[in-house]
Amino acid sequence: MQQTRVAVVGSANMDLVGTAAALPRPGETVLGSDFVMLPGGKGANQAIAAVRAGASCVFLGAIGSDAFGVTLKARITAAGVDAGQLRVVYGTSGVALVMVGAAGENAILVTPGANGAFTGLTEGELDAVREADVLVAQLEVPVETVTEAAVAARAAGTRVVLNAAPARPVPAELLAAVDLLVVNEPEAQALTGRGRDEPAALLALVPRAVLTLSGEGAWYVDRDGTAAHVPAVKVDVVDTTAAGDAFTAALAVAWGEGRELVDAVRWAAAAGAACVRRLGASVALPGRAEIDELYTPV
Repeated sequence: MQQTRVAVVGSANMDLVGTAAALPRPGETVLGSDFVMLPGGKGANQAIAAVRAGASCVFLGAIGSDAFGVTLKARITAAGVDAGQLRVVYGTSGVALVMVGAAGENAILVTPGANGAFTGLTEGELDAVREADVLVAQLEVPVETVTEAAVAARAAGTRVVLNAAPARPVPAELLAAVDLLVVNEPEAQALTGRGRDEPAALLALVPRAVLTLSGEGAWYVDRDGTAAHVPAVKVDVVDTTAAGDAFTAALAVAWGEGRELVDAVRWAAAAGAACVRRLGASVALPGRAEIDELYTPV
């Protein structure tokens, strides 16, 4: 089996993660139980997750000139991701403030920092996109940059997987270049006004889509008439922070390896389940053996 080449266009943040018995309500202060500082951001998470799932991966994004940026690049590189195209922008890196409750629920505040300055792709960055088997992108960097990458990928025959998170308007030019859309229920509602009741509504925008429903699994739909529900893999939940990133990356890797997409969604569901068993974002992303352990083929 040939190794999938993945290019990820997205954000890199330093995650400041605190845990507590319960999340604070507005105006409330609660005593926490633990704190860790970890590399994160949907782009960096998905790049690291792709490598751990068995792909080679180049990451396209931006970090700041601060100490967080130095740490982010070192840890992304140490994870096996090609960070040769990672930009350094004068100023602060992106930061995510993450609060995790005892039941695994979380609340996250993200300040974009250098991610917001990631615009105007260079020829080297575009070449990295064109040479990949699959492009994976999210919406934590300027949508114009994501669109530019997706259009270049489509022209080169590179498959485009868009994780339309966080929920925000997506231009028609970007949607026209997407081969597979991955969204959760709030993101689907932002795009179509429909959620779990009608996942096929996403097919008015893209030819294939996956609607994730957390503990209720996921739906895969396409314009060929496929509509398949994939159940969630049951595990003890510690932290759900990067489960969606593990899912999206594993889905892209499996599709790039030639799996049928419904089966790729099953493998991705196993990756998401493996991720939630540990605290943190990038450090919780599972390796291929962990995914295979939880994966159940049809």
